[in-house]
Amino acid sequence: MPAEQRHSFQILSLSLVLGLAGAIASLLLLSWLTEEVLEGETRQFDEVTRSAIHQVASPGLTTLMRGTSFLGSTLFLTALTVIVVLCFAIRRWRREAILFAITMVGAALLDITLKHTFHRARPIPYFNIVAPSSYSFPSGHSLASFCFYGALAAILTTRFKNVRSQFAIWSSAAIIILLIGFSRIYLGVHYTTDVLAGFAAALIWIIVVRFVEQQLALRRQRKRES
Repeated sequence: MPAEQRHSFQILSLSLVLGLAGAIASLLLLSWLTEEVLEGETRQFDEVTRSAIHQVASPGLTTLMRGTSFLGSTLFLTALTVIVVLCFAIRRWRREAILFAITMVGAALLDITLKHTFHRARPIPYFNIVAPSSYSFPSGHSLASFCFYGALAAILTTRFKNVRSQFAIWSSAAIIILLIGFSRIYLGVHYTTDVLAGFAAALIWIIVVRFVEQQLALRRQRKRES
């Protein structure tokens, strides 16, 4: 095997191992959170953090948080997903388009499945907001936004080799994801543990998709070499 191919193979294998470790860690976190929530052990933590965040409320911040929350809404992310997939297809990024579509469809199914599995009632929202009709655990906004902005950042950074550009993309994605999660607690439509569980579930799903894709890439590389 040529040195360049061997280096590529080693990097791919290492990323598979790291991805698997990350998925296991996220799964353990999600399992622990789920158990604690079902047993009511997180009630005090949720109430204390909700109250602490609510104390910094102001009219301007509330307006900002409403707008930030919309960036993680089903309507907004569905429309953006269609646009992104079409853009990838036009640019002939076929593999990226398929992976992105699978990631977002899977995220939606995962959110619905988890919500209907645990049936956690929502907290009483602040600011006269009408509580969504869906269950509270996990936060769908947090899960979907993590998958959308995280997957988009992962795809774009493979195309931009400049380190500054990669840092800017990842930083922007992380800030948006965290702000969306914060906005759901600030508005009172979710408990803190709902948001954390949404992030953990999203990370598991992204790693699973990436793991499968890399396994297929390894298989294709082995076939070419043979």
